[in-house]
Amino acid sequence: MKTGYLVLEAKRAMRNPRFLFFTMVFPVVLFLVDAGTFGKERVDGTTVSYTAYLMCSMAAYGAFAAAMNSGARTALERAAGWQRQLRLTPLTPSGYLTAKAAVGFMVALPPVFLVSVVGGLVEGVHLTPAGWMQAVLGVWAATLPFAVLGLLIGQLATSETVQVLTVGVTMLFGFLGGIFIPSAVFPDWLNIVSKALPSYWLAEIGHGAALGNHDTATAVAVLGAWTVVLAFAVTRRYRRDSARV
Repeated sequence: MKTGYLVLEAKRAMRNPRFLFFTMVFPVVLFLVDAGTFGKERVDGTTVSYTAYLMCSMAAYGAFAAAMNSGARTALERAAGWQRQLRLTPLTPSGYLTAKAAVGFMVALPPVFLVSVVGGLVEGVHLTPAGWMQAVLGVWAATLPFAVLGLLIGQLATSETVQVLTVGVTMLFGFLGGIFIPSAVFPDWLNIVSKALPSYWLAEIGHGAALGNHDTATAVAVLGAWTVVLAFAVTRRYRRDSARV
């Protein structure tokens, strides 16, 4: 049952034109515009082109935006009574939540892949084989907590507030995490805040691919901790909603 539901949810996500545009087309367009404007510059203190840095930033943005938006759609399902109907089926709560998080994780891969392909073929970005692995698979793996975060937003928000809340959290995490603005320009106090966010470590994995920094142990630990805490919060919220039915 869980596998069938997973396939159904994945198809629903990929058939949504608005979702496809803002999570897959928009990051590519934004990357091309920024690369055309700043691409000839070098990252301070390195020989790495800013185009490669931007590619990793936009891949990270597209990935975590896709992961979050997929999970946040559960607010609409709650409003329509879909979750109440599912509770009458053999699908267990853990199966439902796992499937929703898995879909969010799955749909995070296409934006990473598309931005990376455009970066390599159109903008001429050159990375080492290890760099490409980290830029694509590493960034994708780092989106897992965002899939769970989107699911939490979907469980907390209403159908009227979910879009505003999701966009707000996405933009806030994007800016404070150093995806839209390099965290190197932040004041010391803001750097401390930034490093507490999962988006900072997502960006670190992506930027590390371009800068040749392949030490991801700290990022994995922080992102793993975020995933566990968020998963606990989602499960608790879902059970609380179930008790009301």
